[in-house]
Amino acid sequence: MKEVMEKERKLPVSAACDVLVAGGGIAGIAAAMAAARGGKKVMLLEREYALGGMATLGLVTIYLPLCDGEGNQVIYGIGEELLKLSIEHGAEANYPSAWLEGGSREERIQKRYVTQFNPHLFAMRVEQVLSGLGVEILFGTLAAQTVVEDGRITHVIVENKSGRSAIAVESVIDCTGDADICHLAGAPTVLHGSGNALAGWYYYQSKGSVHLKMFGLADVVPDKDEAPKAAPQTGEADPYKAAKVESIGNFRFSGVDGAALSKSVVDVHAKMYEDIMSHHKDDESYLPVTMSTIPLVRMSRRIAGAYTLDDSEERVYFPDSIGMTGDWRKRGPVYELPFRTLYCREIKNLLAAGRDISTTDRMWDITRVIPGCAVTGEAAGTAAALGSDFAALDVAALQCKLRDNGVRLHVDEI
Repeated sequence: MKEVMEKERKLPVSAACDVLVAGGGIAGIAAAMAAARGGKKVMLLEREYALGGMATLGLVTIYLPLCDGEGNQVIYGIGEELLKLSIEHGAEANYPSAWLEGGSREERIQKRYVTQFNPHLFAMRVEQVLSGLGVEILFGTLAAQTVVEDGRITHVIVENKSGRSAIAVESVIDCTGDADICHLAGAPTVLHGSGNALAGWYYYQSKGSVHLKMFGLADVVPDKDEAPKAAPQTGEADPYKAAKVESIGNFRFSGVDGAALSKSVVDVHAKMYEDIMSHHKDDESYLPVTMSTIPLVRMSRRIAGAYTLDDSEERVYFPDSIGMTGDWRKRGPVYELPFRTLYCREIKNLLAAGRDISTTDRMWDITRVIPGCAVTGEAAGTAAALGSDFAALDVAALQCKLRDNGVRLHVDEI
């Protein structure tokens, strides 16, 4: 392949902020909320033109459990706040009445703290919340490069319709889902071992009703040498029953290769069209209402942080825990999330949240979903409101602030 030299040029510094959040998915929303509530000037970059990421634009509209499956709530704070916001105007399915209306422990065991929400209403409501907190949202904006001096990011270079410019920052929270800022800044990163399988969820109408079609494997992807597995139906009581989610091809992609991402989307759209037409042949009222408008990437690239969490560390106490998460796939497990999974020592003022935190591949499947993204996003935003040298941050002060905001940190607090 031939190479060309890009001309060096001066870029205008178009803005400055205390905390730059890259990525407007659930982790980015939670991080921006927490940092703004901590008194910081926050800018949120989102390359699409709506917030919510996979949860809204991807139509993965299942707000997975905030509990351990044994009747105990594990996630509070912004994680619970966003769940309530997502169904402010009513749940699409699985309204968690046992949790929101004072149900008994037996009722909470029977039905986990899970719900299904309308993606469009949720996207608009979180935008209103962030705007009300003074967060400046830059839609259609891509983080293209970073300027790093003495182990600190001083500027993030962005591109949008205004062109290419730089934003001066005190700290950065990478919520891109692909550790893009970490990669650009030279922080150590790791690619997921198995890659991603094809998926493209869509809503369809049939006989006067609208339904969500979980088309393709977006939740449980097998290892390369295994047969595809069906994703669990999160609305069912334990044990979860397999949903009717079919595999739609053997193509796998990393999530950080532009050509492969484009191919995955083209392939998904072709398969989706075939699926819709096959149903339409038997039911003329079967028509698409909306489809996922971003690739359904589950796990791609993450930071290699100061600590890497594994799924074997169930109910392990961590002195620097910033919250907990259950296992959305089964009942019982609870994991404390160490603050050290959010930062590396190479770039002092950089945090990761959501899919970008430091976990093993097996643990990644647990922390990548909405509840874990909200927990780590809130912790990252709260930390960024307290300082910008994260390896040296007063963790006790961070934990005190999180507790003040209703977060429970350790398993013995459940």
